[in-house]
Amino acid sequence: MTSKQKAYAALTATSIIWGSTWVASKIAVQQVPGLQVSAIRQFVAGVLYVIFFTLKGEPFPKWKQLKSLLFISFFLLIIANGLATWSIRYISSGLGALIGALYPLCVVVIEMVVFKTKNTLLTFAGLILGFMGIGVVFYHNAFHHASNNYLFGVILGLIATLAWSIGTILVARKKININPYYSMGWQMLLASPFLAIMSMATGQYIPLTAIPMQTWLSIAYLVLIGSCIAFACFIFSMKNLPAAISSLYAYFNPIVAMLIGAVLLHEQLTLNILIGTLITIVGVYIVNHSMKEKPTTEPIESEI
Repeated sequence: MTSKQKAYAALTATSIIWGSTWVASKIAVQQVPGLQVSAIRQFVAGVLYVIFFTLKGEPFPKWKQLKSLLFISFFLLIIANGLATWSIRYISSGLGALIGALYPLCVVVIEMVVFKTKNTLLTFAGLILGFMGIGVVFYHNAFHHASNNYLFGVILGLIATLAWSIGTILVARKKININPYYSMGWQMLLASPFLAIMSMATGQYIPLTAIPMQTWLSIAYLVLIGSCIAFACFIFSMKNLPAAISSLYAYFNPIVAMLIGAVLLHEQLTLNILIGTLITIVGVYIVNHSMKEKPTTEPIESEI
């Protein structure tokens, strides 16, 4: 197998694994509060990342760098990952992944409003399509979830995506001069105690001894497979494939999440949901394509 073939295999693995992490998170939050699941996941993954890169010779971050990392992690992990994990307690893993895929659209909107950036008609067309697609999926599901916290879950997911978008902009504009993957490890480690505090403050907490094995196995999958193996595959594909190809995983994540969720969790998957999903993905693709001439920052993880 050539390096290019291995890179495509790595890209496929990245798409499948990061799509499946939404389902793993859904399984984890069935019996344990989402904020607590996120806190445990970020702590374990952060420790592994920091130890790995420290052993490779990365220097300990300076105090100024740690403050910057904590500031960015507030948006990327404390708010974005924390609320996204909480949200899928009330919505399907596929819808959670689809809402997460909206982050490029939110980045464009934020930059237009805050930084007064100018965009083409193609960008606006993509924005309209992207949000229309979400509207189709939301409208269809709303009739099947009238008696529960479905709307609350959607709102949590949207806030999480907005926070991820803000964090992405900060990463692009705030240079910390540190290995980006080592940086993510520290962000995870710094975020975990705040997520734990939020979990306890909101009553979203159970004793560690009461956490069932199913949740521990899901967290282990999220950390080892989602944050480590998929990460390695992602980096390999980035190094051996054009950026336009290696970024395609982002469009497959929601579809993978929906398919696996339908099989493993019996989540609803109808023609209307698939149509809305495809409309959203096309909108996101159009926005990304229209912005390709501008500098962008690839997020460390696509699954919030």
